Amino acid sequence: MMKVMNKKMVKVVAAAALASTLSGCVGSNAVTEKLMIFNLEAVDNRYGRGGLNILMAPIYAITVGADYLIFNSIEFWSGKNPLNGKPHIFDTKTDTYFDINDDLDPSLKDAPLDPISRVDNSDKSIYSAQAVPVNDNTIDYNIVYTNGDTAVLRGEKQDQLVSFYMDGELITVVSMTELEQYSADNKA
Repeated sequence: MMKVMNKKMVKVVAAAALASTLSGCVGSNAVTEKLMIFNLEAVDNRYGRGGLNILMAPIYAITVGADYLIFNSIEFWSGKNPLNGKPHIFDTKTDTYFDINDDLDPSLKDAPLDPISRVDNSDKSIYSAQAVPVNDNTIDYNIVYTNGDTAVLRGEKQDQLVSFYMDGELITVVSMTELEQYSADNKA
């Protein structure tokens, strides 16, 4: 029994390693990018940065390994890097030599998994939000961020609950009492 279990575990680990190896080498390299930013911000002199870069070579080896084996793989399979929110480079829209997407099943056109974690979008401040009533129980907020991205936040009231959707995806459900309390807390 234990031998069968060990064989299954080896197969699962091998499959995970293979999936990671086949998909992990290309991506945004977010961990290495963060180390590079640190390297640049540590000192303002190009020779100092170069020296620091050489001293940090072992750390760069670790970050590249983490990117290749973990974060770029997550980015490939989910479509977004969990650290910086960048879409996978393979999803870039560009002119191509061979157009095959029109001939494929829709499930083969996008990343198969939802992103594992949400990225902090605190750098996305709202430039404008326009309220558009849809009916007596539904309102859409057309949001434009300062970076030009857009989104639609929809609130749908049913009895004493309001469901909020961002671009069609359910975010949360709150009670009217909670909304009233939130409104009262934020008026002061």
